[in-house]
Amino acid sequence: MLRVKNLTAGYKELKVIFDINAKILPKKITAIVGPNGSGKSTLLKATFGLATVHSGKVIYEGRDITGLPPHERTKIGMAYLPQVENVFTNLTVEENLKIAGYILDDSELKDRMDLAFSVFPELKKRTKQKVGTLSGGERQFLAIATALIRKSKLLMLDEPTAQLAPKLAEVMFKKIVELRDKLDLTIVLVEQNIKKALETSDKTHLLPSGRIAFGGDSEELLSHEKFEQLCLGLT
Repeated sequence: MLRVKNLTAGYKELKVIFDINAKILPKKITAIVGPNGSGKSTLLKATFGLATVHSGKVIYEGRDITGLPPHERTKIGMAYLPQVENVFTNLTVEENLKIAGYILDDSELKDRMDLAFSVFPELKKRTKQKVGTLSGGERQFLAIATALIRKSKLLMLDEPTAQLAPKLAEVMFKKIVELRDKLDLTIVLVEQNIKKALETSDKTHLLPSGRIAFGGDSEELLSHEKFEQLCLGLT
C-alpha cells in the first residue's frame, strides 16, 4: 500500500533518516521501533509530507506522492496522528467529529459517526463534552475516530500510548488490532514499548539510528537471539 524508496529526510538542511527502504502491506499493522531520537517520527512525517525530503520517493497505492502536500494526502486516504495536539481541545467531541466530516452529507456523516462510536463506545457518552476535559486515552480514541470519519485507509499513529497509564495502553493496543481486523485498515505504529509493539504488529521496521537495521516479521525480531542488542543498535 505504501512504499518508501531510498528516502533521506529531515528538517530543512538537517538530515535525520538515511536511505530508508520500507514497505507497508495493506490490512496489516507495521511497527516502527527504535530508541529515542532514532528518526521514527521523522519517517512518519516525511511519509505524510511534514518533513523535508532530501532524496528518494514516497509511493502510495502505486502513485508517487513525494511532492504532494499533507492536505492532499489526507484526501487520498492517509491519516497522520501525532502524539499530542491531534484534536481541538476547546470544542466538544461531537464538534471534532463533525469538523472531520465536513465534506460529507448528513446521512454519510451519521453513518461514519456510528462506525466511530462502534469502535470507541467510550466517546458516545461524551459527545457534548469539551475535549479538554477528556482523559489522555479518550483524546487518543477521538483522534483515531476523526480519521475514521474521514474514511482514512492508512493510519500512521505516532506513539499513541506514550502518555497513557499501563491499563489504558493495553486497551489502546487492543483497539489498534480491532481496527485492522474489523475495518481492514492499514496501520503504521511508532511505539516506544518495543516488546508490546512487536506483539501487536504483523511486520516491523527497526530504526536504531536513522537507518533500517531490520525489516520483516515482528515475530522473527521478537524471538531473535540478539533482540536487545538489535533494538539498541549495538549489532
